[in-house]
Amino acid sequence: MKSHCLILSAMAIVPAIAQNFLDPLVVTAARIEQSASQVPYSTTVLDSEFLRESTRRTLPEALAYTPGILVQKTAHGQGSPFIRGFTGRQNLLLVDGVRLNNSTFRSGPVQYWNTVDPLSIDRIELIKSQGSVVYGSDAVGGTLNAFTKSSDFRSRTTDQIYLAGSAAFEFRSNGEGSQVGRLEMETGVGGQFGVWLGLSAKDFGDIEDSSVGRMKGTGYPEQDWDFRMDWALTPESTLTFASNRVNQDNVSRWHRTQNNPGWLDDGHLAVSGRWTADTYDQERSLNYLRYAGKNPQVGAAIQSWCATVSFQTVADNESQNRLPAEDSIRESHINLQTTGLDLSLESTIGPGTLLYGFDFYHDQVNSSGYKMKSSGASYQEVLPVADDSEYDLLGAYVQYAWKPVEAVEITTGTRYTHAEASLGRFRDRAGELQYDTSQDWNSAVGSLRGLFHVNPCWSVYGGLSQAFRAPNLDDLSGNITARAGNDSLGSASLDPEKFLTYELGVRHHSENRSLSLAAFFTDAKDLIVPIAVADGSANTIATNASTGTVYGIEIGGTWNIDPHWMLSGFAAWQNARTEAPIFIGGPTQDKPNSRQLPLTGSLALRWTADSQPYWIEARVLAATCEDRISAADQAADNQRIPTGGTPGYIVASLHAGWKINEHLDFNCGLENLTDVAYRNHGSGQNEPGWNGIFGVKLRW
Repeated sequence: MKSHCLILSAMAIVPAIAQNFLDPLVVTAARIEQSASQVPYSTTVLDSEFLRESTRRTLPEALAYTPGILVQKTAHGQGSPFIRGFTGRQNLLLVDGVRLNNSTFRSGPVQYWNTVDPLSIDRIELIKSQGSVVYGSDAVGGTLNAFTKSSDFRSRTTDQIYLAGSAAFEFRSNGEGSQVGRLEMETGVGGQFGVWLGLSAKDFGDIEDSSVGRMKGTGYPEQDWDFRMDWALTPESTLTFASNRVNQDNVSRWHRTQNNPGWLDDGHLAVSGRWTADTYDQERSLNYLRYAGKNPQVGAAIQSWCATVSFQTVADNESQNRLPAEDSIRESHINLQTTGLDLSLESTIGPGTLLYGFDFYHDQVNSSGYKMKSSGASYQEVLPVADDSEYDLLGAYVQYAWKPVEAVEITTGTRYTHAEASLGRFRDRAGELQYDTSQDWNSAVGSLRGLFHVNPCWSVYGGLSQAFRAPNLDDLSGNITARAGNDSLGSASLDPEKFLTYELGVRHHSENRSLSLAAFFTDAKDLIVPIAVADGSANTIATNASTGTVYGIEIGGTWNIDPHWMLSGFAAWQNARTEAPIFIGGPTQDKPNSRQLPLTGSLALRWTADSQPYWIEARVLAATCEDRISAADQAADNQRIPTGGTPGYIVASLHAGWKINEHLDFNCGLENLTDVAYRNHGSGQNEPGWNGIFGVKLRW
């Protein structure tokens, strides 16, 4: 424990964020392009080269080196980052600005963030504590926008046909020789149009570590594709059609199954699984048509615009074989179609810039499910959410940014949202079948942020941001299995969750250094949480009975020591507590959140050769023991969270790359060099032990 504290203390005084650029451009913060140093929020930008060089396997894992984020993985094929204390449906996930959050998202750590192929991503932008003004419901802890790859036709020689592509292969020794392949192709006419196609095929085997050994059943296959066409209607405007799809099969929630033998580490015990199987099949597709551009005329009423029509499908299927612990088999199926419309406009009004627009998303949901005895007797329909249901989310917003003096910028905004749920068929708490139940809610939120440039290098930012989350179909009608196997039910009479975040940060940007320090405090009211239906019961029902607070501090930066050496790192700490009844109608209990970020940090040193054909980077990632959890919460989730909390760890890795020429390069990673047995707090399995990762990419 003392060694952990010493290492983390050292990290806290070193500049942080493991990136190759010091002041990247961001679009997500205000829907317009700005330098990260010019926005009044805490931001992180990760590009495709970072994802490849750091051998990030999934979108959630890509955030592991970001201050303030705990990457919880219920399963090897699932991941749910906790961003400033919030996870799942309390964070907003976008792909190319289109919201992927839908009305069937479950509570707690969820699998949905892993249904975005990281090989299709050009860059990731994460805005923490942004609130709901710009993007609406769910944007509490953070808003993440994953921008997919596209053809760079505008940078090609005008009117010239071009053809390019690449093929990449990656091998992972830990995982029974896991293999990942990627093929990318692009063509078009310079300055006129471009076409992009990407295909990914992944075969992940079972991972293993030095304590548990082979974690049988943690492997899974995945197939993905992404397609995009861009046309230059004018020199300043572009029409885009994009389509992407992800398919994952047999993703096991390993911690619930008998393949999980339990884990004992220095007196910390996570118990074994009890079921024969618990697997997910996950399919998701996104298609959109977008028209975006800028008006070159000086003084134009509308200076830029972006209009998007989108259509998404989701097939979420779970199969539980609860034998032999329970004589029960359960199947759940959710099929969802989402139609979206988004319009964003920018105008110059008086001394500032006005951003305004609206968005609308409509979900059409069908569900089915059952549970029965292994003999086939006692068949009972169990719907994961209400069948034949609809959910609408309509919002209108306005945000104004102005500079009263050159060194100060003030941004203020507001959003109105109307949410409406029409539940088709579901069973209430008493098990009675209900039909055609409707609920609707109206919310208004605001934001006030400020940025002050002390001098060309230093700036101070901060402000207040309101966020909300309207109850979704899972809140209202869900019937799912939570934690170690307990029943969790929705409730048809719920109100929106409300949040207010205070943030204060300091930034330094210079030619060779970048440093950021941020502190935040979030006050949460009317939290929708599962409460035990009776004293001593493990089964729960959703209520608005909880309030809570989350606060923390984050420090990070980068120092380009000289043309060869770069030092980077981060440190972060959080504390979160909630108040809620112990059971329905029971006394209120004040307790720590069951999953929160321990004191965590990382330190990396990178060396690049003179001619830059090769590089090597050493990294240490560490976390202290996370024991801030009530005995009841630990006992209810004892397959994932060991007694006494999740042990701390120190993990070392080494990454390197060699660019042979402009057509061929190699990269490799040696992860968990000392073969430490560890898991991220709240996760359903340990992380892989020693792992050799080897990749090659051929370009033409």
